[in-house]
Amino acid sequence: MMQICDSYNQKNSLFNAMNRFIGAVNNMDQTVMVPSLLRDVPLDEAKEVSSTSSFFKHGDMYGYYVLLKSIRNDIEWGVLQGDERRKEKLGVSSSLDMSRVEQEDEDDLEKLFHFHLNGLHAVLSKLTRKANTLTNRYKQEIGFGGCGH
Repeated sequence: MMQICDSYNQKNSLFNAMNRFIGAVNNMDQTVMVPSLLRDVPLDEAKEVSSTSSFFKHGDMYGYYVLLKSIRNDIEWGVLQGDERRKEKLGVSSSLDMSRVEQEDEDDLEKLFHFHLNGLHAVLSKLTRKANTLTNRYKQEIGFGGCGH
């Protein structure tokens, strides 16, 4: 019984969500041989009439393609981090000010961690679905719908 629970929890882990997303984007990248064919093609067929999306504002499949690859690269290679970036955002000028901000942050670290973990997991799930949708739509557009599902 414990193994079933562990397996379920592992399936929903952030690490596995990231791997599913990276795998979906890698599959998309290997499938899309001519990215320029994605220009001016809406991602969802239902959105051809109304191209407004609350989650993405990129419009065509090419915009999604570039966005998904960029996010995958950020996950694999990292993004600019560190105190300098935080200082710029917060307008903090000295290390004394920075230590005060860090102390305030430490009070709710667990809540903040869980909030961001849940949010990241939700976003990764949506991005994974978008990468899979883009791959399937590309296959439909170029006419090899039955291959590699």
